[in-house]
Amino acid sequence: MTKKLSLLLMPALLSALPLCANADEGEQTYGWSAVLNKAGLEVSSTEIKNSEEYKSSPDSKLSGDSETVIKGIFDFSMIKEAEKYKLDNNLFMEYGKTKLRPADGPNVENETADKILLSSDYARKIWRYWDADVGPFAQIAYQTEFKANDDAPRTKVVRGTSGVKMFDGKYIKNMYAALVGEYDFTYNSKKTTKLAYEVGVDAVYPLREGVDFNFESYFRDYVAYSTYNPKDFEYELSVKANMLVDICNGLAMGPYLQYFQATDRGSSKYGASTIIGVEGSYSGSWNL
Repeated sequence: MTKKLSLLLMPALLSALPLCANADEGEQTYGWSAVLNKAGLEVSSTEIKNSEEYKSSPDSKLSGDSETVIKGIFDFSMIKEAEKYKLDNNLFMEYGKTKLRPADGPNVENETADKILLSSDYARKIWRYWDADVGPFAQIAYQTEFKANDDAPRTKVVRGTSGVKMFDGKYIKNMYAALVGEYDFTYNSKKTTKLAYEVGVDAVYPLREGVDFNFESYFRDYVAYSTYNPKDFEYELSVKANMLVDICNGLAMGPYLQYFQATDRGSSKYGASTIIGVEGSYSGSWNL
């Protein structure tokens, strides 16, 4: 995937919020809260005029193809915090598209991201370690897409996950090891149940005041399938790292690196994608 530098712009709706108001630092409160983890729009555009006249130019700024990249992100949670447990109901959505406009050929459109994930996660608080809660958890999730990609059907997966995790610490926001069961009915003629194990981590480290290094990763390895489908993944590896500089309360910006790798059962080589860019993010929470 071509590496690109892009800017994550906040939706117009957020412009009405008091983003730069001072945050209230209080003690842990129990009850329901609404948490906006991220909302934004990634947009980049390259427009080249008369590039057919400069095909042999050594300067790619004149001979290249025009390109438009758009990606929207929305990550929202309704959380119930109690002394002995935490319930997190989350909606995550992203959609990205790249449109190439070559000088001597038809326009080409490619999806770069398409995901809708609705999940409910219940975690018990049994121990305390590294200033974080530790305990068993269970999650049920449904994953799909806004639209099908080319000739492939639209993703439809129900996923159940259960294991042990550490969460809500100073540095470790979420670290877990779990068993995963999936019911995949993406291909109606080949409904498949799968079993996997998964490990993951979401951590943050303050480099200095107002600057945080964030790291998110998971690895899912499938160990059993009910039927053979060559498009089913054998494993998935996802890594994202970014450095965010606080601009004002809840609004931050900085560079990021995102990598995804997987191998399906019908391929002998893995597939991978890498994105390097600049990310802006808004986060906020409201007690209900």
